[in-house]
Amino acid sequence: MPLRFIGIDPSSDHGDSPTVWVDEDTQEMVLQGWKPGAELVAQCAATEVPGHATGIPDHEAVIRIPARMVEQIREACDVLEHPDVR
Repeated sequence: MPLRFIGIDPSSDHGDSPTVWVDEDTQEMVLQGWKPGAELVAQCAATEVPGHATGIPDHEAVIRIPARMVEQIREACDVLEHPDVR
């Protein structure tokens, strides 16, 4: 599964950066982010969303991504929506 690197948090220290990739084979965005604290995880797990069970399944995770990375996330969305445009 080769990943297409999109970008890192431009404000993070070297080696400690939330990162955005795209897996073009599976058409998925892959995000690396900061681990949230227990309080945020509990809040996410307890929040009721219509059509969605409460809790966080064992195969899923909550991560934190800074808003300043919107540009990289948009680029990843563009890659996934328009795979033929390079």
